[in-house]
Amino acid sequence: MKRGKIEDLRHTYHHQICNEVLRKNESGAPNNTDSGSAASVKIGKGIVDRIGFTVKTDMLAGQTAGKRFENATMDFLQSAFKLLYHLRPGKWEFSLGGNIRKYDQYQHLSDVSRAVEENEALRTVFSDYIVTPDIVVCRKPVKDETINKNDILLSSDAIATHTPLRLANSRFDILHASISCKWTIRSDRSQNARTEGLNLIRNRKGKTPHIVVVVGEPLPGRIASLAYGTGDIDCVYHFALRELMEATKDNDSGSDSLDTLNTLVSGKRLRDISDLPFDLAI
Repeated sequence: MKRGKIEDLRHTYHHQICNEVLRKNESGAPNNTDSGSAASVKIGKGIVDRIGFTVKTDMLAGQTAGKRFENATMDFLQSAFKLLYHLRPGKWEFSLGGNIRKYDQYQHLSDVSRAVEENEALRTVFSDYIVTPDIVVCRKPVKDETINKNDILLSSDAIATHTPLRLANSRFDILHASISCKWTIRSDRSQNARTEGLNLIRNRKGKTPHIVVVVGEPLPGRIASLAYGTGDIDCVYHFALRELMEATKDNDSGSDSLDTLNTLVSGKRLRDISDLPFDLAI
């Protein structure tokens, strides 16, 4: 059977990650693993083996790997989402970073942001308001001519005068998704995705954007530390969930870890990167 285009893009995504992000040390441990954890290294190696691409051995700074992971993930999502245009029409824009105050739902934070930038004392109190997602997906407002393309839906300026979807009402893009990327999960800093998610929810005026995290971490327990619970993050997506599940199953001490993964998947807290473009179309 011919491979589908989304699977082709996933294959290309993994090739890009292996070429630009993944590295292995002299003992063969991938750079998304914890060298102090035998399970982490074994599962990480299992993922690489199943992906099947050659991994380089030159050193790569952690911050550089993280940025490249963001780039590769955005490339995949942008390409895949274009294929779903018939499911989610509209004018969409994918970008790296960007302050949320640029978007319609968070315009009111501009004054707060300006005051915080100018006052060091306020910065210690209100810094969490200034969320800067790794990847942003936004929708462009629509001209009335487009709205009326198939029928006369709007003929008067007296109706639908506040919706931000009309370009006549708002020139600001609508934040559709905030995507955080974590190549590894090593410390409490990884939990800042939860803080950002809560701030996006609490401080919005309008529609709540999708709030998701994409991870490359191989240890199920560490993934669970981010994925468990509801309310602040829609879902966690692994860059290679199928390969992670198989590698964990083959790990000699992986029964508990496999149970953790199965619980996360059945509990709708963990999905594969290939699921994300479809979830963004909801």
